[in-house]
Amino acid sequence: MAEDHTKQKLIEFIDKREEDLVRFLQELVAIPSDNPPGNCGRIADHIFQQLQSYEFVDVSLHEINEDELTNVGMMKAANVVAYERFGTDQGPEITLNSHGDVVPPGTGWTTDPYGGEIIDGKLYGRGAAVSKSDIVTYTYAVLALREVAGHLHGNISLAFTFDEETGGEIGPKWLLKNKLINPDLAICPGFTYSIINAHNGCLHLEVKVKGKQAHAAEPQFGHDALETMTAILSALYQYRKSLTVKKSKVKGIESPTLVVGKISGGINTNVVPDECTIRLDRRMIPEENPEEVEKEILSILTDTVASFEGVELEINRILLAKSFGPVSENTPLVKAFKQNWSQLIGGELPVSGSPLYTDARHFYEAGIPVVLFGAGPKTLLEANGHRADEHVKIDDLIKATKIVALSLYDLLKRND
Repeated sequence: MAEDHTKQKLIEFIDKREEDLVRFLQELVAIPSDNPPGNCGRIADHIFQQLQSYEFVDVSLHEINEDELTNVGMMKAANVVAYERFGTDQGPEITLNSHGDVVPPGTGWTTDPYGGEIIDGKLYGRGAAVSKSDIVTYTYAVLALREVAGHLHGNISLAFTFDEETGGEIGPKWLLKNKLINPDLAICPGFTYSIINAHNGCLHLEVKVKGKQAHAAEPQFGHDALETMTAILSALYQYRKSLTVKKSKVKGIESPTLVVGKISGGINTNVVPDECTIRLDRRMIPEENPEEVEKEILSILTDTVASFEGVELEINRILLAKSFGPVSENTPLVKAFKQNWSQLIGGELPVSGSPLYTDARHFYEAGIPVVLFGAGPKTLLEANGHRADEHVKIDDLIKATKIVALSLYDLLKRND
C-alpha cells in the first residue's frame, strides 16, 4: 500500500504538469531541425537551456566538430547531457536517449509543420511523434521522480542527440565512446502501445557505373553505363525475390528487404551515358551477419559488371547499422514496463521487434540492455510519422510519461 501511495505521487505530478509538457513539445516542434540539411544547433541550445532551468545537475552541451559533421553530412549539431542523481550509495545508471533531428516536412500538410497546433486532442507538427515527444516524456518522467527521491538510488542520464536520421554516429555512439554517459540500462524512443526489444539492421550502398561517352549517332564508340546499370538492377531485383524465404524468429520482424531508392545518370538525350548511380537499402533481420550480407551484394554487383566491356564499378558504403536484440522479456527492464503498463492501461503490453533501425543499436552493441518505449500510437502510419500531418495524441504523451516514470521508479527503488 505504501508503494502504491508513492507511485501515486508520480502520477499526480505529471497530471498537474500537463500544460507544461504540451508547451515544451510545442516549443520543440516550432524549432526547425530538419536533417537534411542537419542544422540542429538552435534546438540543442534550447533544450540545454531548458534542462538548466529545471535544475538538473551536470547539464552539458557538447559541440560536434566540423570534420565529424562533414563525415555525416550535417551542418551543426551538439549533444545535450543532463544527470539526476538519487541517494549517496552507488546504484545503476539508466540513460534515456531521444533525438531532436527530423526528416524534412515535405508536402501535403493541412497544418503548419512547425506550428504545434492542437486539434481534437492531437498535437501536430514535424517531430511531434518521432521523436521530439520523447524528449518531453523522458524529461518530465525524471522530474516526477524528484517527488519520491528518498526511495531511490542510482543515476539517470538524459542524452538528447541530433543525428538519428544520419545513423547516430555523432550522437549516442559518440557519447558512449567518450564516456559522457555510462549506462547500465537504456531506453530509446518508441510508442505507447508496445515495447520494442529488437530491430533490423540496415546497409546503405552507393553503386556507380562508369562507362564512356559517345554521340548517339555513333553509340558503338561508347560504353553505355545505363545499359550496365539496367543489368545490375535486374540482378538485384532477382536477388530480392530470394530474400522472402528467410524468416526471422523475432516477433514483429519478418524477412529481409531490398529497395533501390535513388537513381541518376546521363548527360543528355543524344549522348551515350558515361555514368549511372544508384543507392540501395538492404534491411537485415537480427539473425543475419551484416558483413556477410555486404559480401553477398558486392558479389552480385561485380559478377554482373564483369560481362560488360569498358565499364568500371565503384561501390561506397554509406551506412552499416547493425540490428539489435532481442532483449529478453525476463530482464528487469522489460518487466518493469510490462507491469506498469498493465496497471495504468490494462491488459498486457505487447513486446516485439521492429523492421526499422534506430539509435538503440549503439547501446546494444556496447553490451547495454535497451528497449524502445515512448509517446505515440500503435504504428508509425497511425501517427503519420515521416509523413504529412504528423501528430501525437496528448493523452498518449501523458500516459507514456507516467509509465516511464513508474518504470524508472521500480528500477531505481531501494530494497531496504
